[in-house]
Amino acid sequence: MAYSKHVLKNGLRLITLPRRDAESVTVMVLVEAGSKYENEKENGISHFLEHMCFKGTTKRPKVMQISAELDALGAQYNAFTSYEYTGYYAKVAPTNVKKALEIVSDLYLNPIFNQEEIEREKGVIIEEMNMYEDLPNRKVQDDMMTLLYGDQPVGRSILGTKEIIRGVKREDFIAYRAKHYLPQSTIVVVSGSFNERELRRNVEKLFSRLSGGEKGKKLPVNDKQTIARIFVRTKSSDQSHVVLSFRGYPAHDKRCYSATVLASILGGTMSSRLWQTVRERLGAAYYVHADHETLSDHGVFEVVAGLDTSRITEVLTEIIKEVTKCKRSDVGADELKRSKDSLIGRLRLGLERSDDIADFYGLQEIVKGSSVTPDEYIRAIKRVSAADVRAVARDIFTTAHMNLAVIGPHENDKSFVPLMKV
Repeated sequence: MAYSKHVLKNGLRLITLPRRDAESVTVMVLVEAGSKYENEKENGISHFLEHMCFKGTTKRPKVMQISAELDALGAQYNAFTSYEYTGYYAKVAPTNVKKALEIVSDLYLNPIFNQEEIEREKGVIIEEMNMYEDLPNRKVQDDMMTLLYGDQPVGRSILGTKEIIRGVKREDFIAYRAKHYLPQSTIVVVSGSFNERELRRNVEKLFSRLSGGEKGKKLPVNDKQTIARIFVRTKSSDQSHVVLSFRGYPAHDKRCYSATVLASILGGTMSSRLWQTVRERLGAAYYVHADHETLSDHGVFEVVAGLDTSRITEVLTEIIKEVTKCKRSDVGADELKRSKDSLIGRLRLGLERSDDIADFYGLQEIVKGSSVTPDEYIRAIKRVSAADVRAVARDIFTTAHMNLAVIGPHENDKSFVPLMKV
């Protein structure tokens, strides 16, 4: 796969990933602005601003103009906000790439932040909050981040709070955007079938007028922990949702590859240890999986499950046993190979579409400042040994770094305290 990175005179980065045989093109604009860049009083503004970019520009001042034009192209389009970035994208047929680029650049560069639309969109954001409050498998993830990081940006909800959202004004968006939506923190990624020379000219024409400034910085994450922690959210339900987490590795740490393999062994597939133990042998959960998430300056290793409430102690005990086994003995050669082959196969399948390719390269550029190619990623996974997996298991799985978040019909954490030991 061809890969090219070009830096404009104003500092904006352009990543092009041409594929002549592709049936689509994805135009994506990413910016280093997410909830980790917010102070306490502006919590949620990154996500709110993302919504407002679709609500009118100087060229397209009416609310429905942007979506109507993209719909007329047959585009798939959306936006997203995370802890460290916000993204805007449109996926179109190759014949429509120039128009898609112009529309996405317009909504990114020229939002008008109409106060009436801001007031209307507040209701939408609050309903989004209400929706996630009613989804315990999602809400427990927010609870875990708060348990891990407390009162610092990464420990707060990406959506913010209802009180803050209700108080947001037009000038708040303008001030926040001036600190973060700058050329040196913006990345344009284009993947699929397109003329690379023509596309570069169009990007330079559209984005060269993005003016610079001093970039607002995010606070470093306080990742210290000395004792195990538990948080229980009492909620009437037939199922309990749990996240058991440990502190992992940031994106620059080469041990991330070993941690990824470890997560695959524990709970990455239907043949993984936790799936076979919790779902197949015990029949006590519909879903159970493990993952290692990396960000720029911290990481999280987690096991997530939706459990039969009456058997939660039994199941958590089994999960912790499987975690402990990874510390005490090397994984067998066959199981290690299966897990690595699974990761490599899923990566290849996950890069079939132009939007997946744009994600793969663009998000790495945001989090690490550079991109590992799929071939480099595959070679790194292949190099992971059984000793490497056991070493990261012994490093990650410690009682002092153990965290448990639970949502379900539980009055307190008393029944869980004796379990918190690895």
